Amino acid sequence: MAPLIPRMDVFEFPNFLRAYFQAALTAAWTTHIPLLQTSSPASRVAHLLRTHLPSLPSYVFIDFCAGGGGPTPAIERHLNNPSHRVVSPQEEKKAGSGEPPLQFVLTDLHPHTDLWAQAAAQSRNISYVREPVDASDAPRALVDGYRSKGKKVFRLFNLAFHHFGDGLARRILRDTVEGGGNGFGIFELQDRGLAGFLSCCLFGVGTLIMAPYYAVLWGAPMALFFTYVVPILPVVLVFDGWMSCLRTRTADEVEALLRTCGAEEKEIAKWEIKSGSEPFMWPVGNVNWVICVKK
Repeated sequence: MAPLIPRMDVFEFPNFLRAYFQAALTAAWTTHIPLLQTSSPASRVAHLLRTHLPSLPSYVFIDFCAGGGGPTPAIERHLNNPSHRVVSPQEEKKAGSGEPPLQFVLTDLHPHTDLWAQAAAQSRNISYVREPVDASDAPRALVDGYRSKGKKVFRLFNLAFHHFGDGLARRILRDTVEGGGNGFGIFELQDRGLAGFLSCCLFGVGTLIMAPYYAVLWGAPMALFFTYVVPILPVVLVFDGWMSCLRTRTADEVEALLRTCGAEEKEIAKWEIKSGSEPFMWPVGNVNWVICVKK
């Protein structure tokens, strides 16, 4: 069912608050609170990739909007390290067959190389590009370098695609179709329905509860000041979440952009789109996803 609220390109907060936002959003992606959550959102994304990419080992995953790292390092752990998930006997047999681990690449128009270097130091399966990378004009050397090794390129957009206006979103999709891509995934934690707006409210409550822990983890004591003394973070995070809800597209709207992105019709016809909503917390926590692969 289409949402009652039309999509809007509404206000977003300035960059000086983004470091706190990115850290909080990374926590939202990777935190698993027993009894409240069935799993973390990042593990849900890993499950979706395993389910909808039947030849998963043939792909390399490039995060084109990695920000401060986001959920991609956690997704990599869930896919490559069986200790992070329950595996079937078939998967266990495959894991012992000498199959190489999946590779993930972090890129962004505004690189966060210090944070990415930390993620790469923790896993040899994560690398990053130091130079700015424009998702609407991806470097051919980056894509073709992996294709020359026999890999398919899958583009990740974790909590990012809603930031793009329709014109930029079309250019990104056209670059994916024409630039040697083999698939892309859009994963959002919000939507334009009631559940999406309520989940943002719960996120603000979670910030109040978890702020002391993450202030120590981030080494950012000012996060406590901006949470409890001057409660900018919880208020702004909820409001920014609502704005993200208004900007988020449905799967049908993403498909409409793909069909009108300007690529040749015969090339677009080769792409198959799937979508859905994967719950990770009752009653309103969902990963809303679109996965599109070249047939």
